[in-house]
Amino acid sequence: MLYKLKSMMNTRLGFLLLLVFLIWIKTVIVYYTDFSLGLTDPFQHFIAIINPIGFAIVLFSLSLFINKAKPSYITMLAFYLILNLLLYANILYFREFTNFIPFTTMTGVSTVSKGLGASTLAVMEPRDLLYLLDFVLLVILFSIKQLRIDPRPFNKLNAVATTLAGAAFFSLNMMLAESNRPQLLGHTFDQTYVVKYLGIPTFTIYDAIQTAHSDQVKSTANGTDIDPDLKYVHDHYAKPNPKYFGIAKKKNIIIIHLESFHQFLLNMKINDQEVTPFLNSLYNSNETLSYDNFYNQVGSGKTIDAETMLETGLFGLPTGNYFNHQGTTNTAQAAPAILNQDQGYTSAVFHGNVGSFYSRDTVYKNLGYDYFFDQQYFDAAEKNTMTFGLKDKLMLSESAKYLEQLQQPFYAKFITVTNHYSFDLPDYDSDGFVTSDTPNQTVNKYFETAHYLDSALEEFFNYLKQSGLYNNSMIVLYGDHYGLTPDQTPYAGSLLGYDQNNWSDFDDAQMQKVPFMIHMKGLKGGISHKYGGEIDVLTTLLHLAGINTQNYLQVGTDLLSDQHNQIVPFRNGNFITPKYTVIKNKDKVYLNKTGEEIDLALNPELKNKISKWNQQVKAKFKVSDKINRLNLLRFYTPAGFKPVDPSQYSYQNQIERLDKIRNDLGNSSTSLYSKNDDKSTTSMYKTDAPELKDNRDAIDNLHSVENQ
Repeated sequence: MLYKLKSMMNTRLGFLLLLVFLIWIKTVIVYYTDFSLGLTDPFQHFIAIINPIGFAIVLFSLSLFINKAKPSYITMLAFYLILNLLLYANILYFREFTNFIPFTTMTGVSTVSKGLGASTLAVMEPRDLLYLLDFVLLVILFSIKQLRIDPRPFNKLNAVATTLAGAAFFSLNMMLAESNRPQLLGHTFDQTYVVKYLGIPTFTIYDAIQTAHSDQVKSTANGTDIDPDLKYVHDHYAKPNPKYFGIAKKKNIIIIHLESFHQFLLNMKINDQEVTPFLNSLYNSNETLSYDNFYNQVGSGKTIDAETMLETGLFGLPTGNYFNHQGTTNTAQAAPAILNQDQGYTSAVFHGNVGSFYSRDTVYKNLGYDYFFDQQYFDAAEKNTMTFGLKDKLMLSESAKYLEQLQQPFYAKFITVTNHYSFDLPDYDSDGFVTSDTPNQTVNKYFETAHYLDSALEEFFNYLKQSGLYNNSMIVLYGDHYGLTPDQTPYAGSLLGYDQNNWSDFDDAQMQKVPFMIHMKGLKGGISHKYGGEIDVLTTLLHLAGINTQNYLQVGTDLLSDQHNQIVPFRNGNFITPKYTVIKNKDKVYLNKTGEEIDLALNPELKNKISKWNQQVKAKFKVSDKINRLNLLRFYTPAGFKPVDPSQYSYQNQIERLDKIRNDLGNSSTSLYSKNDDKSTTSMYKTDAPELKDNRDAIDNLHSVENQ
C-alpha cells in the first residue's frame, strides 16, 4: 500500500494530488481555528470542508500543460506558495479586522502597510509556525528522495481531464452553496458567506471582478442616475427639532473618535474601580445628550467606515473601505466643506499615525479638510508610540499648540489610537488601575487601555476649560466600532452579568453598542433611549449647527427629530428596531426587552413586519452604495454648495500657513492664541504622561536656576 502511494506521488498527477491534499487540510484547519465562519448546520460544515478542493485542482492542473518536467513542478509549487500566502495573509487580516482581505486592500497595500508598522507582528502567534510544516515535509521528502520529479511528458488529454474534473468538483460546490444560500454572489451582504461556501481564492477573484465591474459601471453613469436617490432622500428626510436646531451655531465643533470603544465600558466597575470615571461623568451630565441605544454600523472598513459615515452621511462600502477604493477620486459633500461654506469654519484632523495610512492625506483633501496634523507633526519617538501611532495623552497634549492657532469657529477631529487592538499598554503608563482577571488576556488588557484613554480625555477637557475653548465649543464623542471580537466579548459579558455559557446572537448584537455623546455648556441634556447609529451623526450635528440637511444626499436622520427613523441597519443584513433584534443571516428574531427568541412561525403578523423592515434596510444601503459606487455626487450640487477642488488643499508647511493667516488678519484673528494676547496656552495643558516627565523636570530645573 505504501509502495503504491509512493509510486503515485512520484508522478505528476500524484504530486498534484499531494499538494491539493496539503492545501485542503491546512485550509480546513484554519477555518476552524482562526476564522469565525458562522457555520450553523452540518450541511454548511460539509460545504466548508470541501470548498478548497475544486479550485486547487483547477489551478494546479494548469501546470500539467507544460511539457518539460522541471518547469511543470516549479509552476505547481509556485501556485502552492501563492495559495499559502493568500491563506496566511487572510489569517493575519482576520485577527485584526475579523474579516477577509478585500481586493481593493490588496491593490492599496502600499498605502496601508505604511501605517501598520508592527501590527503585523502583533497579530502573529507562535503556533503559526505549524503552518510551515507542509513546506518542511516537502523539503524533507525531496531531500531523502522519497519524492522525485517525474521526467515523463504528461498526456494533454489527461491534463484536460484533470482540469475538467476540478471544474466539475467546483461546480458541485457552487450548486451545494446555491441550494443552501440562494443568490449567494448576487446579494452578498457579508464576505464571510463567500468564504465559507466557496473558499478564500474564489472570494478574492470574485471581489476583484466586482471591483473591476464597479469601475466600469462608474464610467458609464450619467446625471439621471441620481434621480431615484434624490427622491429617496427627500421622502425620508426628518425635519430638525426646533428646540435644538441652531443651538451650536458658530460654536467650535470638536469630534473625539473613541477607538474600539464599547458602550458597556461606561459606568462599568472592575475591582470596585470605574473603568472610565471621566467619561461616566460626561455621560451622566445634564449638559450632555447621551444615547444608550446607539450602534456602530461598520463593515470590513471598521474605523474608515465610521469616518465615512461621520463625514459624508453615507455608509462605508459593502467590501473594503471607502477611503482606499473611492475616497481619493469620488466627489464628496462632507462636513468640513459644508461647515466652511455655510458658516466659515476652519477644519483640521489630528491623528498620531502616518498621513498615508488608508490614504487619509488624499481623502481628507476631497472632504475639504484645511489641515491634517499627522505623525510628522508630533514627537513620534519609539517610547511615545504604540502599534497604530502616538499614545493618546501625548497626541492630545501636543495638539494644543496647533489647536490654539486655528481660526474660530473650527471643526476639529481627534482620532485616538491607544485603545486599539492589541491593547498593549506599557506598565509605566498605568496609573494603578487593577484590571480584570478573566481567562482571556486580550479582554483584561482592553480595560487597561480604555482606562488610559479616559484619563487622556480628562486632561484634554481640563485644557479646554482652562484655555476658554470649552465655553464656545460643542464636543462630540463617539465609539467608532467594537473592540472585542465575538470570541472575546463573552468574557467581558460575564463581568456585566451575562451568562457566558448561554451566549446568544442577541448578546453579540448588544455588544455592537458604542457611545455617542454631545456635550456643550448650557445644553439641555440627559440620556436618550432612542435607537440610532453612526449613519445618523452628521445630520444631527449639522442641525445643531443650524444647517438644514434637506438638500444634501445623506441617508441618516437627525436623532433629535421626532421623525427620526429608529431602524438601525447593519452591513451583514441584520437590523435592530426599538422592540426587536433581527439576525437576518440566521433567521432569528429576539425581543429586546428580555433577549427571548421569538418563533416567527407562531407570529405571522410580526413576520410580515420584519419583511417590510428588511426591504427598508436594503433600500437604504442600496441608495448609499449606488451614490458611492457610481460617484453620483459629481452630478448633483446642492444650492449654495461648491464642489471641493482637492488641488486647492495642501498639508505641507501648515504651521507657517497658520502663522501667516494670523498675522495677515491682525486684530481680526479669532484664534485662541490671538484671543490670549498672542500668548500660547500650551502651559495650561497638564498631563501625567510619564514619557513627558523628563521634559517637565528639565523645565522645572530651568525655572529654579532662573530664580536663584
